[in-house]
Amino acid sequence: MEAETIRSADFLVIGAGIAGLSLAARLAQHGVVIVLEAEDAPGYHASGRSVAFAHFGLGEKVVRTLTALSLADLSADPVDDRARYARPHRALHIARTDQVAALDALDEVHKGFGCDCERITGEEARALIPALKAGPDFVAEALLDHGALKLDTDAMLQGNLRDLRARGGELVCGAMVQSISRRGKGWGLQTTVGNFAAPVLVNASGAWADEIAQMARVTPIGIEPRRRTVIAFASPEGTKTTDWPFVKTVGEGFYFLPEGTTQLLASPQDEGESEPCDAAPEEIDIATIAHRIEEATDLKIERIAHSWAGLRSFAPDELPVVGFAPDAPGFFWCAGQGGYGFQTSPALAHIGEILALGREWPSDLKERGITPALFAPGRFSRAT
Repeated sequence: MEAETIRSADFLVIGAGIAGLSLAARLAQHGVVIVLEAEDAPGYHASGRSVAFAHFGLGEKVVRTLTALSLADLSADPVDDRARYARPHRALHIARTDQVAALDALDEVHKGFGCDCERITGEEARALIPALKAGPDFVAEALLDHGALKLDTDAMLQGNLRDLRARGGELVCGAMVQSISRRGKGWGLQTTVGNFAAPVLVNASGAWADEIAQMARVTPIGIEPRRRTVIAFASPEGTKTTDWPFVKTVGEGFYFLPEGTTQLLASPQDEGESEPCDAAPEEIDIATIAHRIEEATDLKIERIAHSWAGLRSFAPDELPVVGFAPDAPGFFWCAGQGGYGFQTSPALAHIGEILALGREWPSDLKERGITPALFAPGRFSRAT
């Protein structure tokens, strides 16, 4: 009988979404990294379905600080244009009269991060996007952010994959994990394409992060997958929409933005509860966004060209979880990036690298109020 073949690495990463690939690319500078992806290609689930747009109207202070720390990397001018992660694209945050206080608070956030932004009236917003309805019940005031970025999700995934491979790392697709066990001082995995072992196992499996933890007999952290729906529909005939800003309500409502030269994308910003799965849009969510867009604008959605849904995964406090599990040596969490995974991935990958290697915490992160405790998996198991 032939001996069991086990492929060894210094780091095994489960999940090839933006969380797993961005961290794996950095870890590959320090050892052998193998990324295991259950699907046939990276970014199949949440990462491949994201309408990624970097702005400060998402999350709270920690998330916004991570976004600020990531902007330089996202907007860098690469040598290889295939790795261009982002392009400038204005964002317009709109508010009804009863939402102006929320817009005021968002205005202060933008000023606090030194954003190039301006406050405008509803009529000025309508001048930018003639389809908007100005007035107390529609757009009373707005905040125009000139420094927002439209992210290229495929370029970000492929750029990190190129870095991973250039540093000697490897992506193995079609590798569904079947079992996880302790192997000496490290971890052993059985998958559909073979067996693997490493002293450090990185759990970057998105909506499946708790399932992977339970498979490894590690305490789960309460990851909650939430469904987000997006529709695509035709731009108004004869109207150039490519320069329209990304438009987002400050409260419950919607966002929409141009996609290419002839389409608009829109979402009701839904957060439907879901099990980990290959998510699909629900008819009620599709109808909701169509209704909200037609109610707040002059746009008519006569036909929906395409619709889809993806799962955004949140920890109980809606902050990322990055660090070693307190009850399982070598088991490293990289999960719960919610709806801000792409715009915070450069900063979170750097943080993951520091924590995985046990390096000293950088002073620049301390000065910004970013500490390891904010992301530590153990924060969910502390006695109350």
